[in-house]
Amino acid sequence: MSRQTLDETHLHPAIRDKIAGYQGDILAEVRAAVAANPVVVVGMTQNPYPKRARALLDGQNIGYKYLEYGSYFKDWKRRLALKMWSGWPTLPMIFVKGTLVGGFDDLKRLADSGELKRLLD
Repeated sequence: MSRQTLDETHLHPAIRDKIAGYQGDILAEVRAAVAANPVVVVGMTQNPYPKRARALLDGQNIGYKYLEYGSYFKDWKRRLALKMWSGWPTLPMIFVKGTLVGGFDDLKRLADSGELKRLLD
């Protein structure tokens, strides 16, 4: 699968660095967490789905790193960079062994089928 993005040849040279560096600190933090932890949950306050994902992982005794970025009205620009980077439109973003597996519903399907445990073994 190839996700469509605007290729560099269609970006004016004067804006390429701005795009490449957009919210680079949050991207670096998430990428480092994904590289260092078997399971990473990226979420935000007030959204019940990151909380549900953590409860599911806790219930299965699966350790994880949780990164929280703002609320519905706070830090949305920082979260936008994550969405642009990953292509995933919602939170939470859940990574297992370096791979984005989706959000809470996707994690639940993996857990219910036993695939989550297999991915972690």
